[in-house]
Amino acid sequence: MDLKFENNTPIYVQIMNWIKEQIVSGQFLPGSRLPSVRDMSEQFNVTSNTIQRVLRELEIEGIIYTQRGIGVFITEDKDKITSLRLNMSNQLVEKFIGSMKLLGFSEDEIVNAVIRISKAGVSDAGDSEDKEFM
Repeated sequence: MDLKFENNTPIYVQIMNWIKEQIVSGQFLPGSRLPSVRDMSEQFNVTSNTIQRVLRELEIEGIIYTQRGIGVFITEDKDKITSLRLNMSNQLVEKFIGSMKLLGFSEDEIVNAVIRISKAGVSDAGDSEDKEFM
């Protein structure tokens, strides 16, 4: 599990978000078992208490469930995963739009930039010499 921690967000939140990303991207399948607390604490190089907090929070959110003595599993509730995916998408878009507006771009310029970049392909967009957004 390759995750580089940022200083501005609690580590347990970053691990939670990473697990959520793995779920919505299909890397962790519904009903699949998560690694043990010990394994995750070693992989992330954090204490077992941090991982237990992650699991407790994810369970409260209904994203995982525990089968006592067996392990921790990803929810099989497709609606829950779809809702999680939509919420994560909304957060990314809201952050992007907020950042673009701070840079002085209008809503039309933002929409045009998204269309232009999505047509060009994400990897091609940064190489483009055409830096106009309209």
